Amino acid sequence: MELRQLEAFAAVMSTGSVTAAGRLLGRSQPAISRLLQELEAEIGYALFARSGPRVTPTEQGFLLYDDVERALSSLRQIRDRAEEIARGQAQPLLLAATSALAAGLVPDALKRIEPHANLAPRIELRSASPERVVHAVLSGAAQLGATSLPLEHRGLTVHWIGQAPCVVALPENEPAARQAVVPVAALAGRRVITMANPYRLRRRLDAALGHAAGAIETNSSVNALAAVRAGLGVSVLEPITAYGAPMAGV
Repeated sequence: MELRQLEAFAAVMSTGSVTAAGRLLGRSQPAISRLLQELEAEIGYALFARSGPRVTPTEQGFLLYDDVERALSSLRQIRDRAEEIARGQAQPLLLAATSALAAGLVPDALKRIEPHANLAPRIELRSASPERVVHAVLSGAAQLGATSLPLEHRGLTVHWIGQAPCVVALPENEPAARQAVVPVAALAGRRVITMANPYRLRRRLDAALGHAAGAIETNSSVNALAAVRAGLGVSVLEPITAYGAPMAGV
């Protein structure tokens, strides 16, 4: 399995066509097709279904893509770091955070400490699920991670930084939106837009409201706010996104 084959595969997955992948990588279309065929022959299954000039990823292709993209990203980091070392530059600061904290807390925190701290000249901030944030720190892909509790892991040192009550996101024209406090019971019978992860806030909501019919699940607080703005329901969220990345109409 060669690096060129993996790059060709990832490029086709990203651009959606062999021709566009060739333009992206600076190679001809036949060269990209040959690299894909060699990779498929080596691993023993098809990564794309072909219909004339069009290619559609197979289920196996989708399953493999995440791992390939992570591997290529790691190689790009190694290449970038090698160039920084050659130029005598300091090591970059690698951060991982849940999407809510990456959007609503970490940028403001970096801005506040920048005048008082000797931050690295380059900062990489990646958003991921809580489980992926933990994995990034454990594997060394990130030096620091920001996530929500509960979190217990022998390989990590956890620093608690604060807590805040949850908020309910409502369309701004609703009467309840003018109330300082909205009881959870008031949401009974409403379509609730919830986080898909069942082990965090979702568990407590299910205990309080039951498994509401027609609920919408998402893996992003920003998606939940957008769904509320569209009039699809209401959502109970951590306050970081609600106040750190507010959305008009909610």
